[in-house]
Amino acid sequence: MSATTATKIRFTSAAATRLVLAKIGNPQREEPLQTSKKVFVVADEDTGALTSLFVKPFKSLAGYRFSHHSSLDQHEMNQCAKAIFETPEGLLEKGCDIAKRLYSKSNHPNIKAGDLCVALVDNVEVNGDLVQAICILKSESVVPFLSISTKDGDLHLHTEQGINPEKIDKGCLILNHQSKKGYYVLTFDRSGSDSRFWVRDFLGVVAITDSPFLTNKFANMAVAFTKEEEKTKKKEKAKQAPEEREEESDDAPPPWESASVAKDAMSYFEEKEQFSLQEFEEQVLRTPEAVEKFRKHKEKVEEEQGQRFDESFEISKKDVSKAKKRISTVVKLDTGVEIHVKPGFADQEDPVLERGFDEDKGMKFIKVFFNGEV
Repeated sequence: MSATTATKIRFTSAAATRLVLAKIGNPQREEPLQTSKKVFVVADEDTGALTSLFVKPFKSLAGYRFSHHSSLDQHEMNQCAKAIFETPEGLLEKGCDIAKRLYSKSNHPNIKAGDLCVALVDNVEVNGDLVQAICILKSESVVPFLSISTKDGDLHLHTEQGINPEKIDKGCLILNHQSKKGYYVLTFDRSGSDSRFWVRDFLGVVAITDSPFLTNKFANMAVAFTKEEEKTKKKEKAKQAPEEREEESDDAPPPWESASVAKDAMSYFEEKEQFSLQEFEEQVLRTPEAVEKFRKHKEKVEEEQGQRFDESFEISKKDVSKAKKRISTVVKLDTGVEIHVKPGFADQEDPVLERGFDEDKGMKFIKVFFNGEV
């Protein structure tokens, strides 16, 4: 089975219209839950600015979907979303249900209290169609800000506490798209941990294995696999007796020109339109030992992700470019100097790195050519 192509989302026409608010404490610390008594209707003059703040964090995120081991009918968040999309007038009740669910999942001592906003957003464009969306944002911190006002003919400065829109801690955007498959869900967690609490316990989502997702995963796996192999080789070499180690030849290719799984993998992704795991193994990994190790690495990643990956899919060229930018070669020298080399240096017609040997010092050297510092 091949992966689905990328879902195109645009927020040009999006408009946040109604909100349900809540303050979410931590039950373990006996902090309360407080929810809205009525729906807050966004004023027309505030719609543009508020909508922009709500949807900004969700640009360029990977897609997820609700998942349940038995049936989506048993998935609480899926059912809340379905009810809101079918009957928007029920936003208050279901929005409060979402707040109650988050509160019940917030009993770990490390989970911070915060402010919750559940908003109904109209006219989000998904693959050319306009759909509704439910935006869920949680802010776990407030920041001071200054306000200047006029009073009695003079100007006064006030200090207040509020939410910084640039630092919303956690968020989720549920799009009324692919409803039978668990909807199309975008989510983020600023903690950087992709926390089990937010993604699995509260939302109950798994990644959608579309073309961008799989391109990213396999490219990243190839790079991570290469780094692990390099570490293993260095450890094995370190264990060898000095007389057993092979002397480095002066004619040996420099590290930035040496063939590697990472470089070969990027070349494969750039040249091909369709990914095939079998072809990838034959052309990039080559040896049975490397294939076996890569498959074990893949199984480990799949276990962490909670799902198996397709072995054939359309390659996302945009994501190949992103992955390539993350690859660099680090040349570590025994003098304490490290040189970080980004991809593409070895392919230049006029190389900017040159190796040699200084007879007077009796040491090797690397010469670096450049036009200016950046």
